[in-house]
Formats: sequence, structure tokens, C-alpha cells
Amino acid sequence: MSWTREQVVRRAAAAMRPGQVVNLGIGMPTEVANYIDPASNVTLQSENGLLGMGPYPTEDEVDARLINAGKETVTALPGASLFDSAQSFAMIRGGHIDLAILGGLEVACNGDLANWTVPGKLITGMGGAMDLAAGARRLVVVQNHTSKDGGSKLCNRLTLPATALGCVNRVITDLGVFDVGGDCFVCVARADGVTREIIVKNTGAPVLFTTATSGK
Repeated sequence: MSWTREQVVRRAAAAMRPGQVVNLGIGMPTEVANYIDPASNVTLQSENGLLGMGPYPTEDEVDARLINAGKETVTALPGASLFDSAQSFAMIRGGHIDLAILGGLEVACNGDLANWTVPGKLITGMGGAMDLAAGARRLVVVQNHTSKDGGSKLCNRLTLPATALGCVNRVITDLGVFDVGGDCFVCVARADGVTREIIVKNTGAPVLFTTATSGK
């Protein structure tokens, strides 16, 4: 067994702390907006120029002019502000983003991140991933534990072009929650039904398990 996509996203939402300014990357991370506790006073920032982003809109809330960085329609909470990309990236590069939650292609146990390209595949560009990875005070990556061909996406050293070095603090996958340990990953939670042996087999770097590690 392993966590579903929704369970991974909910785990990422739980990484937020009250009062934080948080940026959600394109793809799975954007779904985190649907699971934020309104009482937590978390403020979502979108790199295309929106502070105070809400969850995805219902059908009668859709406004085609209001989008996130992935060009998906979103909502704006009361008190939200809109601004240009220059101001948005000044916030990111200036260290004003408390937490970034990004997708990943590979994460190395020393915190290096690759999430913008696979050699030989057509891409539109890196986008804001490099700035967010380097500028956010804390970085959580959500991704599958293994690739479609069964290779581990948690590795000893990156094999794909790097987005930023030494930037990742935590990785949440369908198999568990892992902190980077420099020369290993530290498993702090296992998905329901996933054994230590399964994690070790599917991880391309040494794994340590905390004494409190469980499937809960």
C-alpha cells in the first residue's frame, strides 16, 4: 500500500504553520490550497502576482482573469492583493516566502533539487522554480517516490539538471515523509502498509528511521 495523491497533498498542507506566507508550485502542490485550515491564517502567494490566493473556484466562482502560475483559475480571499511579476519575485528573492511547496523530479539526500527538465524532452522553461528553491526560507517537495520505470526519485546524487543546490528540507512521497540528512534520508513517517524494507529498496540513498517512525 501507499498514500494516495490526496493523502500526499494533505500531508503537505500540514507542513504549514500559522501566519506563514506560502508559495505553491505548479502541479500537485497547487492542490494544497484546497486543504488549508482557514483558522491557520496562512497566506498563499502566486509568483505571477497574487498574495491571498484561495482554493480552486467552484463553477459559479470561475473568473478567467484570476489565475495562478500554472494558468489555472483560482480564487482570491478577502484582502488579497495583485501586483506585477517584478514585485512578486522581489518578495521571493528577498527571502519573504516562509515556505515553498514544489513538485520534484529528483531530490538528493544533501538537499539538491531537480524539477525543471528531463534532457531530450520539450519544455517551456524553468519558470520561478530556481528563485523559489533558493529564496524560500523552507522548502518541501511533493513527488512520487519512484519514476514510471521504477527508478528512485530520492537519490544519493542528482542525475538530472539541478534546479538549486542544498535547498530541500523535506520530501513527501507516496511512501512516506523524509527529511534530508546530508548523506542519507531520514524517514519521519511511513505510509500505511509500507514497510521499512520497501522504503530502503525503493530509495537510491541510505535511509535512517526515527524511533517514532510509523505508518500514522
